[in-house]
Amino acid sequence: MDTGILILRLLVGLLVAGHGVQKISSHLGGRGLEGGTEEFRADGFRGGALTALAAGGGQIGSGLLLAAGFLTPLAATGAIGVMTVALTVKWHHGLWVQNDGYEYPLVLIGTAAALAATGPGAWSLDAALGLTPYPLWWAALALVAGLGSGLLTRLVLHRSAPAAPQAAAHGGR
Repeated sequence: MDTGILILRLLVGLLVAGHGVQKISSHLGGRGLEGGTEEFRADGFRGGALTALAAGGGQIGSGLLLAAGFLTPLAATGAIGVMTVALTVKWHHGLWVQNDGYEYPLVLIGTAAALAATGPGAWSLDAALGLTPYPLWWAALALVAGLGSGLLTRLVLHRSAPAAPQAAAHGGR
């Protein structure tokens, strides 16, 4: 069981961290901070470079913590939060990834929540430091706080659709 949890932690943690690296640099196929900023603006978010830095930093930090199995509930909260924002961006495309849907962010949210519930396993920094086992309520807290922070981020930073111009609303008059 510990081997499976280690593989899952490394896979998901490093993918989340890598996705963050892409948001703020040209490494791993990223388009640099400018590209990350453009991506957020295209998705309707305000904040520019600061938004890209916060998202990228959150992904890098939570992903590396998950991969290391260190402060696992906190790491899961961060991953759930940033992936919840991604899910809201892709929501209108439906579930499936081939339609640019939210399938992938949903899998990462579920995996982070599962890791918070199972714990990081024996081969983790949490175990080496004697921090495990975490009580199950930590998993519930990680899920609620992660979803809440992601939805709050969407609410605060996403621009609403512009209102129809007055002339257009009155038939061009």
